[in-house]
Amino acid sequence: MDQLFAPSGDQWQQVSPKLITVRYISLAITLGVVVPVLAVGLWFLWGGWSIVVAAAVGLVGAGWGVWLIPRIWRAWGYAERQDDLLVTHGVMFRKLTVVPYGRMQFVDVDSGPLDRKFGLATVQLHTASPATDAKIPGLPADEAARLRDRLSALGEAKAAGL
Repeated sequence: MDQLFAPSGDQWQQVSPKLITVRYISLAITLGVVVPVLAVGLWFLWGGWSIVVAAAVGLVGAGWGVWLIPRIWRAWGYAERQDDLLVTHGVMFRKLTVVPYGRMQFVDVDSGPLDRKFGLATVQLHTASPATDAKIPGLPADEAARLRDRLSALGEAKAAGL
């Protein structure tokens, strides 16, 4: 079954482990906002039990995130081949996207404030079909720049040959 989502013989690259830290910080910020708002909202409905319920929701959310975030990180991978780029991800629902270089229209590189703090970026490929768009989060900034330049050059070269 893994052969279906990670063909052998290709040099698979994994995204940076710093992505785990970024996702943990994002989870902490989200829970830091949601749990107090939930506690106040439930206080108007139930009174004193709201703090217990909100704390339970926060603990379950934190536990779920601590367990799931590293698994999601391990599932991301990409491989550059001669004619196309393979991108795989997903834990429960696995997905392998094959993007032929000649079908790429443009390449985006995004980096939010937290990503920049950790030196990470996301590379997103766009094709004429939204179903074949692919993104690779958590790349080191220099690797994202290299991949952007390489994919853009290969996209132009392959498109010119059509």
